[in-house]
Amino acid sequence: MSEHLNTHTTVWHCPAENALEEAHIFLERHNVKYILAQFVDLHGGLKSKAVPVHCLKDLTESGAGFAGGAILGFNMTPQDPEFMMVADLSTLTLMPWLPGYACIRGTGCVGDAPYPLDPRNVLAKQVARLGERGLRFMTGLEPEFYLVKRDADGKVVPFDSTDTLAKPTYDYQGLTRNAPFLEGLYEALTTIGLEVYQIDHEDANGQFEINFKYDEALRSADHIQFFKMAAKEVANELGGICSFLPKLSATTTGNGMHVHCSLVDEQGRNLFHDASDANGMGLSKTAYQFIAGVMSHAKALCALLCPSVNSYKRLVTGSVQNPSWAPVFIAYGDNNRSAMLRIPYGRIEVRIGDSSMNPYLATAAIIAAGLDGIDRELTPPEPQGINFYDLSLAQVDALGVERLPENLDAALDALEADEFLAEALGPRLIASFLKLKRQEWQEYHRTVSEWELNRYLTFY
Repeated sequence: MSEHLNTHTTVWHCPAENALEEAHIFLERHNVKYILAQFVDLHGGLKSKAVPVHCLKDLTESGAGFAGGAILGFNMTPQDPEFMMVADLSTLTLMPWLPGYACIRGTGCVGDAPYPLDPRNVLAKQVARLGERGLRFMTGLEPEFYLVKRDADGKVVPFDSTDTLAKPTYDYQGLTRNAPFLEGLYEALTTIGLEVYQIDHEDANGQFEINFKYDEALRSADHIQFFKMAAKEVANELGGICSFLPKLSATTTGNGMHVHCSLVDEQGRNLFHDASDANGMGLSKTAYQFIAGVMSHAKALCALLCPSVNSYKRLVTGSVQNPSWAPVFIAYGDNNRSAMLRIPYGRIEVRIGDSSMNPYLATAAIIAAGLDGIDRELTPPEPQGINFYDLSLAQVDALGVERLPENLDAALDALEADEFLAEALGPRLIASFLKLKRQEWQEYHRTVSEWELNRYLTFY
């Protein structure tokens, strides 16, 4: 990919003045001819329209138009006004794997007003709520993914045919033999300014995680969308498939997307940190209230952080005999990876989410739930330092620790019952999300699986 890169600075820094003029200079320097105006649907699927670079001014003023009735979850009809993506110049980003192209995001509008079903707008609203209090929400999202291919029989297998260890976590060969993909993705990310600091082979064959530096919530969500786009394109160039499917098989470790959180003031001070914390976790009273809010809405949050039928093949609640690294227990503890909230000293890690989640909706929901805890001055239960996987479910129940929903249907029931989240994120949004996901559950429930055929064809 190196032949695609320009020797000039490839990171766009939006100036306070003459931004449009400077953007044109930046784009001309990098021979950009088209800008992809992008947004995501309710699933988090990336949508784009190519706009010639000379139309950038129009893109930032009136926007690029889309037929809203064709967008999943936007709940629009053919006679509604167009959905307009009005670009934010600060999001302008080169696409290193596609010379001549850049991408841009912004505010989705219908009738000159931000559209409440646009997921990015939903997060922007929660960020604005924080801004009114002089606060910012910082997040570090950790995407896990599979690098796979289809063999001659059409079966999905690891891209590297030698990646066959029973326990491949941190495997040396798993990194070196997938270096062309990992280096290509690293180059794409660092070219546009993301600070990648760790790359590792995860627990499953063909599974990886790449970590990049935290940022403000809206920018972090944008970065995840760019990350997914880059990872899929780099894999495709090599003849592979990059998949963010939560669970590839019953015996394969799932793809999580943990969300590290901290609340900071206008001076950048971490308001979740307090060195005098009696529990030794470096948490402030504000952090404990935030934790209590997240825990009080945990079951409803599950629908947004684990939004697919497949998500619940990763969140296994029926047995605790085999650690899955996907905690189903509504608890928190000092560096406790068996609880839904891990405390890596002075910040909070939400561990339940998977890589199928819409990062805008998931982050917005976490903020809303946490602020509810702060506003109501909630107090969480005592932290749990115990490994829940060492306990039977009866023993977990005896501790008073509840568990997350066992399937998408139950999670949607919890979301539907959570009036606070509906009000905070928008009743229309939640209604549309529930409708879309209920349809998904019904389609799945009506599908006759290979397991059913194998088990029942001659059983009765």
